[in-house]
Amino acid sequence: MTQKQTTISLGIVGAGAMGAGIAHAASASGIDVRLVDAREGAAQKACEAIGARLDKRVGQGKLSADEAEGTKRRLAAVRGLDELKDCDVVVEAIIEDLDAKAGLFEQLEDILRPEAVLASNTSSIPIGALAAGRRHRGRIAGMHFFNPVPLMKLVEVIAGPDTEEAVLDFLVDLGRRMGKTPVRVRDTPGFLVNFGGRAYPTEALAIVQEGVATPAQIDAVMRDCHGFRMGPFELMDLTGMDVNFPVTRFVHECYFYDPRLRSTPLHRYMVETGQLGRKAGRGFFRYEPESEDAAAEPTFDAEPTATVFVHGESTVLRELMAECGAELLDSDDGRSPILIAPLGEDCTAYVCREGLDRLRTMAIDTLGDTRSRVTLMAAPGAEESIRQGVASLLARRRKVTLIGDSPGFIGQRMVAMVANLGCEMAQSGVASVDDIDCAMRLGLNYPSGPLEMADALGVKNIHLILQQLQALTGDDRYRPSQWLRRRAQLGVSARVF
Repeated sequence: MTQKQTTISLGIVGAGAMGAGIAHAASASGIDVRLVDAREGAAQKACEAIGARLDKRVGQGKLSADEAEGTKRRLAAVRGLDELKDCDVVVEAIIEDLDAKAGLFEQLEDILRPEAVLASNTSSIPIGALAAGRRHRGRIAGMHFFNPVPLMKLVEVIAGPDTEEAVLDFLVDLGRRMGKTPVRVRDTPGFLVNFGGRAYPTEALAIVQEGVATPAQIDAVMRDCHGFRMGPFELMDLTGMDVNFPVTRFVHECYFYDPRLRSTPLHRYMVETGQLGRKAGRGFFRYEPESEDAAAEPTFDAEPTATVFVHGESTVLRELMAECGAELLDSDDGRSPILIAPLGEDCTAYVCREGLDRLRTMAIDTLGDTRSRVTLMAAPGAEESIRQGVASLLARRRKVTLIGDSPGFIGQRMVAMVANLGCEMAQSGVASVDDIDCAMRLGLNYPSGPLEMADALGVKNIHLILQQLQALTGDDRYRPSQWLRRRAQLGVSARVF
């Protein structure tokens, strides 16, 4: 196997959404493709559907007629596996079942040339398990694309225990020829993206399960304060609970029930009750035309607070209050709201530690982007007039999310969990630091990679948030990665190897 060849013939087994997507992307990139499916006529129908999409793009002026015809010419539906015998590489994209995939590889091994590469598009099955028992284990690897394949830029290239380096180089080059960004990933449960993507939805689910905030509130905070294109509940509704819950359970089980990967009873309940998301018309949100807008912003009609005392040294909090028109007191007058900006603590813990008046103290999250939205919380029993007055004050210049008392608010704990899992992937060598950040940006549309997030918000801040969460909850779900701990202690970037 040479790393680069002038021409490549690609066989694809499975003409479902993923197989057809791979065929489309490959043939559009100048690669000769043969598509086969065990279902009668499925490969031909997939090719016809690809041709129809190409014609539509031509009609829209987004593709030239010559390019469309070239893509169609390079794409062929074939009737059986024997017609793949001359292919340089075959990618299987059949059902996610070990026995089915292993059986297919056993058949292909007898058909293909010994030097031809066998790649699996599996999203979860270990490549080593697929290669076990094969005669030429060195030519077997993973090549995991993301749906929709023609649009998604990422592809994970996974080595089994016996995969030859030349095979990995070949698949990386193949990915690049297809216009993708390949990342090399260790053969581990969930590989990179499906493993690293567990923190974002599961921590959001934990926040709802605790009664701290609603799905709409959490989505709004993660979009406005931390730059995510979609909130975690929007994302789960889009992919479907019947997809994301099994993946979450699988990864959790494979890592011997590491609490950092744990989901919630609510997640399972959504599956059991058929609230699967957009495909069912109802998930965490309703999608019928007559449904009320669950994300509608609340209004605060109370008289805005006129004077406030800011406890601590938060410059951001002082500037925010001044911008909203509050008079900043030099000392506590015993009547005005006391404002704090805790890091990793809830309002209760801060008030008790500092001996503040629990009835008048309000906590505001200043760690993320506060230019359009702020998150506000109070200890149990706080005066409602104080809560509403401070919220009304902030609402003069910002959207306000008023939540229950929670260590780390919403944004702090969610970003800390995403960053911590990224650090754990770096610690265990799932992929390189650069590939971890790249994969999470391209595969999940995160605004930045998890290690980049840690650097942007401060490695010491992220470490402290997790320490506080673990101490206050008693839950090892929040134990900091040793990768993160070392870099926080040294005061260096999370990306330093």
